[in-house]
Amino acid sequence: MQVKSPMLVSVGMYLPLETTFAIFIGGVIKGIVERMNEKKKHNDAQKARVENTGVLIAAGLIAGEALIGLLFAGLAFFEIKYADALPSMFSFLPFPFSVSLLIFLAIGWLLVQIPLQNAGKPEDPAPPTQCFDAP
Repeated sequence: MQVKSPMLVSVGMYLPLETTFAIFIGGVIKGIVERMNEKKKHNDAQKARVENTGVLIAAGLIAGEALIGLLFAGLAFFEIKYADALPSMFSFLPFPFSVSLLIFLAIGWLLVQIPLQNAGKPEDPAPPTQCFDAP
C-alpha cells in the first residue's frame, strides 16, 4: 500500500468514522508534537522524553475513559436514572456542543504542551529504551 502505517488504514476500512476519528485526531496531535520538536531543535533524548510523556498522558486518558464507561455500565445495570438529573445540573450551559468543543480543544492543547514542557535539557541523559533479547 506504500503508506506509513498500513494497520491504521486497514482499521479505517472496517470501523465506522466515529471510531476511527479518534485515531485521526491522535495522529494530528502527534504530528503537531513532532513539528514542535523539530522547531525547537530537540535532540533524540529530548524527543524520547516528549514521546514517553505523551504516551503516558494519552494512556491515562484512555484508562479514565474506560473507568467512566464502567461507571455508566454499573449505573445502567442497577437501573439508576442519571439522565434525568443531567438537564438540571447543566442548565447553566447555554451551548453544550460549544462547551464540549472547547474542552476537546483544551485537552488537545494539553496533549501538546505538557510533553513539550517535559523535554528536559539537551545534556540530560536519554530515558531507557525497551530492548528485546533474541532467543
